[in-house]
Amino acid sequence: MDAQRKALARKFFKLLVYQADGSRFEDVFTSIMNYCESGFQQIKPWGNIGDRKNDGYIKESGTFFQVYAPEDVTRDYPTAVKKAKDDFSLLLSQWEGIKEYYFVLNDKFKGVNADCEQALSLIVKKYKLRGGGLLTPKVLENKLFELSEDQIMSVVGFLPSEEIIQHIDFSILSEVIGFIMGLQIDLVITKIEFPNWDRKIAFNKLSPKTNFYLNLGSQNIGALNTFLGSDPFLAEALQEKISGIYQKVKEMEIESSDEYSGDYIFWTVIDECCPKKEVRYQHAVMTIIAKYFESCDVFEIHPTD
Repeated sequence: MDAQRKALARKFFKLLVYQADGSRFEDVFTSIMNYCESGFQQIKPWGNIGDRKNDGYIKESGTFFQVYAPEDVTRDYPTAVKKAKDDFSLLLSQWEGIKEYYFVLNDKFKGVNADCEQALSLIVKKYKLRGGGLLTPKVLENKLFELSEDQIMSVVGFLPSEEIIQHIDFSILSEVIGFIMGLQIDLVITKIEFPNWDRKIAFNKLSPKTNFYLNLGSQNIGALNTFLGSDPFLAEALQEKISGIYQKVKEMEIESSDEYSGDYIFWTVIDECCPKKEVRYQHAVMTIIAKYFESCDVFEIHPTD
C-alpha cells in the first residue's frame, strides 16, 4: 500500500470511528484485536448473565478490555468515569487472573478527559495491576496500520479503484439512483450555478486525491445526463436528494485539523449513497457527485464565484 492509499485508508478508518457508536465501535475494536493479538477472545453478552463486564480478553497475559462508545463522550464524561470504575469492580468480582485492565473509549479523536485518565491510573495503582489505562481510537489506528494490507482493508473497507472507466454500467447506475431516491432525506432545492472547479476544490479543503476521483467521475457525466434524460422529473428529484444528503453529512460533528478536512464529508456522502460496497457502485456514485459538484448542489461555492 503506497503512501497515498494509506492516507486514504486512514481517512476511512476515522470515518468508521466517527460513525461507530455502541456495538458498532465494539465490532471495530474486536476486528483489530483479532488480527493483532492471536490470543484475543471476544466475549459477547449471553442470556441474563451478559458479558460479566468483559468485552474481550487475552487469557495468557491476563489482559481484559471493556468497551464504551457513547454518541458524544464530551457531553457526559462523568458517566464515562463512573462506568470505568463500576465495570472494573464487577469484572473483579466475576473473573480471575486480571493483570491488566483497559477501558476502550471512543473519543472520536477529540481527546480524553483528565478525570478518566486519572480514574484508570488509580485502578491500576490500587489493585497493583501490571498495566492498564484508556485505549482510544488513536491507539487502535496505530495497531491497525501495523497490519498487512488485506487486514487493513477488511477493517476499513475496500479503497476505490483509480482505473479510468470507459463506460458506465446503466444497470448499476439505475440501482444506485433507486437506492438514493429511497433514502429518507429532507429535500434541499438549490439554484444551479457553475463555479470555478479548482477554486471550489481548494475552498472546500478537498485533497488532490479527491479532486482526482471527482474528475474521474466527471468523465461519465454525459452518459449520466443521457440516462436522466429518459425521465424529465428524475434529474430534479435526484438533485434535491443529493443536496439533502450533503446537508445532512455537513451537519455531522466531524472534527478534524486535517489540511483536507473536506475529504471526510466527500467520503461520507459516497458511503451514504452506495447501496453496496463495491467498486462499480462507488464509480456510479462518483459520477453523480461529480455532476452535482459541478452545478454547486454539493459543497460550497467560493465567495468570489
